[in-house]
Amino acid sequence: MAADPANDVGESIPAMTAHAVSVSLPTWKSNVAYEEGEEWVISKMKTGYPRRFFIHKSIQKLAAAIVQKYGHPSEGAFLFPSNAVASRCLAFFNRQAPQLGPQSVRVVDLVPVTPAASSGTAEEVSPSISVVIFPQENFSVAKAYWQHSGDGISSRRADYCFNLFSKGLLVDRRKQEEPRMCKGPKRYQKKTSVDITGHSNGVDSATKGTGDEVQDPTRFVEERFGRNLDLSLAANAKLAIRRRIAGSLTADVGLTEALTLERDEERTRKVAGFSEDDVYLYPTGMSSIFNSHRTLLAARGELKSIIFGFPYVDTLKIVQKFGPGCLFYGFGSAEDLDDLEKRLEGGEKYLALFTEFPGNPLLKSPDLQRIRTLADTYDFAVVIDETVGNFLNVNVLPYSDVVVSSLTKVFSGDSNVMGGSAILNPKGRQFQVLKKTWEAEYEDNHWAEDSVFLERNSRDFVPRIERINTNAEAICDVLRAHPRVKQVNYPKYSPTRPFYDQCRNPNGGYGGLLSATFYSTADAVAFFDHLDTAKGPSLGTNFTLSSPYVILAHYSELDWAASFGVETDLVRFSVGLEDAKELVDTFERALRAIPQ
Repeated sequence: MAADPANDVGESIPAMTAHAVSVSLPTWKSNVAYEEGEEWVISKMKTGYPRRFFIHKSIQKLAAAIVQKYGHPSEGAFLFPSNAVASRCLAFFNRQAPQLGPQSVRVVDLVPVTPAASSGTAEEVSPSISVVIFPQENFSVAKAYWQHSGDGISSRRADYCFNLFSKGLLVDRRKQEEPRMCKGPKRYQKKTSVDITGHSNGVDSATKGTGDEVQDPTRFVEERFGRNLDLSLAANAKLAIRRRIAGSLTADVGLTEALTLERDEERTRKVAGFSEDDVYLYPTGMSSIFNSHRTLLAARGELKSIIFGFPYVDTLKIVQKFGPGCLFYGFGSAEDLDDLEKRLEGGEKYLALFTEFPGNPLLKSPDLQRIRTLADTYDFAVVIDETVGNFLNVNVLPYSDVVVSSLTKVFSGDSNVMGGSAILNPKGRQFQVLKKTWEAEYEDNHWAEDSVFLERNSRDFVPRIERINTNAEAICDVLRAHPRVKQVNYPKYSPTRPFYDQCRNPNGGYGGLLSATFYSTADAVAFFDHLDTAKGPSLGTNFTLSSPYVILAHYSELDWAASFGVETDLVRFSVGLEDAKELVDTFERALRAIPQ
C-alpha cells in the first residue's frame, strides 16, 4: 500500500477511478485537518465521501454551467433526478427560509430534446434533471436537504447530462413538451427519471460520430474488463439487483444467465410470500432511509419516531428535521427498552422505530425480538438498517416492517458506485398500508449507468462475504490479544452477541466491520499512522479501509458522542479480501509502532 497513490491526501480510493466512493486521508493529522477545513487537505480533494457532504466535482461543474445559463452570478444550484425530489427540496427551503420570495428559489426542469433533434436514431438514453436555483448566501439551507435526503443526482448522471447540456441537447422543459417513451418492466415504467431504449459500449448516441468517443484515463480504467456500459441492459440489471437483495439470486454469472436461473431457496429471506417485488431501489443508502421515513409519514400520519441505538449521523437528523421529532435512545440498552415500554403503556404513540443491526461503530446488536413484540402490541413500524450485518450473515426481515441498506458498501464492494434499497416485509402488520403507499409514492431514481455497474459488482457477493467474515475474525483476534488495545468492538465478542445470534443465518458470520480503542490518543495516532491499509471514509470495500471514524463523523459533537460510549480516538476497520496472513502482518506491524 505504501506506493499506492490512494495513500496520498485527497486521492480517490480506488485510485484512477472517476466515481470512487472513498478518498484518501492517510494520517490522523489529515483527518483532523479535513474536518477543520485546512487548505492543504481541502485543495487536494479529488473526491469525497459521503457524497452528500462532499459534492462531486462533476456535479459542481454541471451546476455551475446551469446557473450560468438559467441563473445569476449570485446564485447557486443543486441538482436532483426528478421534479418531485426538487419540489421537496423547494418545500424544505420555504420552511427554512420563509423570507425568500417565490422567484428567489425556483425549480428548472431540464429534459432532452427529441431524438430526431439530437441523434436522428432510435438509440437514445433520455435523462432529465430538476434544478433548484437559490441565492448563494442560502447555500447551507439547500445543502442540508441534499445531505440529509441523499436524493441528489449521481456523478455519472452529472457527466452524462453535462455532455448533453454543453451541446444544447438538454433544455428547459417549458421549451420541450413532447412526451417521452419508457420501456422495461412494468413497475419501473411509472414515475421514472430515466428512460432506456438503447446504448452501445459506453458511448451515448448523442455523441456518436462527433469525435467525442475518446475516454479519459479514469473512465477507461473503470470500464475495463467486462465493465463496458450497455445501457440497454439497465432495466434487467435492476431486476437482477433486486433478486440479489431478495436473496433469490446468488450465483456469480452474467446478466443474461442470471435472469433465467431458478430461485435460490436456501438463501432467500425466510418470510413467506416475499419476492423481489417487495424490493425498491434508491440512489443512495441515505435516500432509502429518508424515503422510508417520508413514506411512513404519508402512510401513518404525523407521529414522532424512535431512534434506538447510536445511529448514523443523518438518520437522526432526518427524523428530527423532516417530521414531528423523535425519541432518542443512544445506548440501545435493555433499560432503554424498559423506558420505551413504560411510555407506550402510558399511551404515547409513535410512527416507527429505526435501528441498525449491528450498530456502527460499536457493533452492538439490538434486541429485535423484544422490539418486534412491542411494535405489534403498540402499533408502530420497525425499520432496520442491515448495511453492516448484510442479509447473508443475518436475517432481520422477520422482525421488521422495512429493511433498508446501503448498496454502496459491501453489496457493491468495488467502491465506485452508489445505491440503496428498501424492502417490505409481506408478513408485517403494516404491510398492506405500506405497500399501497409505497406503490403510490415510489420513484425509480437510480441512474442507469450506476445500475449497470452495481449489477456487475454484486455478482460475486456471496464468496466475498464469506472471505471478509474470515479475515475480520483474524484481525479481531490480533487486536484483542495486544495489551495496548483497550477495547475491540465486534459482534462475535459483544455483550449483545445473543441478540446477533438470534438473527444469524446457519452459515452466517459476524461481518467485516470492527473497531478498536486505545489507552491514549498517542497510542491511537501511532497505530493509525503506521497502519499500511487504505485509509478513508466508507466501509464494505473489497480492500481493507481504516479511519478514525468518530473524528470524521462527529467532529463537531465529540462530547455528545462520548456520552454514549463512542470514544473520540476510536479507529474503525472495514476488512477486505486481502490474504489473511498479509493482513495479520500489516496489523501486527502497526501495533509494534505503539510506544512501549
